[in-house]
Amino acid sequence: MAELSAESGIPVATIKYYLREGLLPAGERTSPNQARYGEEHVRRLKLIRALVEVGGLSVATVREVVAAVDSDRAAYNVLGVAQRALTVFKAEVPADDREWAMGLLTSIAKEHGWKFGPDNPAADLLVGTLCTIRALGHQALLDQLGRYAEIADRIAEADLDTLEAGVSMDRIVEATVVGTVLGDRLFEGLRRLAQAAETARRYTEG
Repeated sequence: MAELSAESGIPVATIKYYLREGLLPAGERTSPNQARYGEEHVRRLKLIRALVEVGGLSVATVREVVAAVDSDRAAYNVLGVAQRALTVFKAEVPADDREWAMGLLTSIAKEHGWKFGPDNPAADLLVGTLCTIRALGHQALLDQLGRYAEIADRIAEADLDTLEAGVSMDRIVEATVVGTVLGDRLFEGLRRLAQAAETARRYTEG
């Protein structure tokens, strides 16, 4: 275990905690108090660390994600679990507002070939956001929703191109976590730079 700790950069006490919590599979027992750990344990530890430290997930949620990795090797299903774990949001909005927002979102989704269920956490996040924008009176932003959806399609293509480069399911799920959390921050930064440049072009140049 000391070697596993050195290889992964995770303290022995933390590794033992992950073992007790069922996040990390047990090593191959070589003696009553010795076990052998392999590269798969190193990768799993790095995945757990990404989920906890980058994704900010609870141990209980991480257990759900790694259980999906171990029990279902279908990429679509595992990525679905990971995405749901990362999108924890419950919008509390009046029924009439929710109906309006869902109608708008459903229309956009139909145009772009997106499919989602009523319990999709990303859809719930969008419903709450759309209702807030409308309540603040920013119709111009709502009018641009189609353009934002087009950009989202291109970003999704880039995201999936990145994921498909993964050589193992652990690696793909880890990329999902890192790409979703840090990818959001990355795009936010790029958007700010682009906004500053576009503002300069429109209002200060010429």
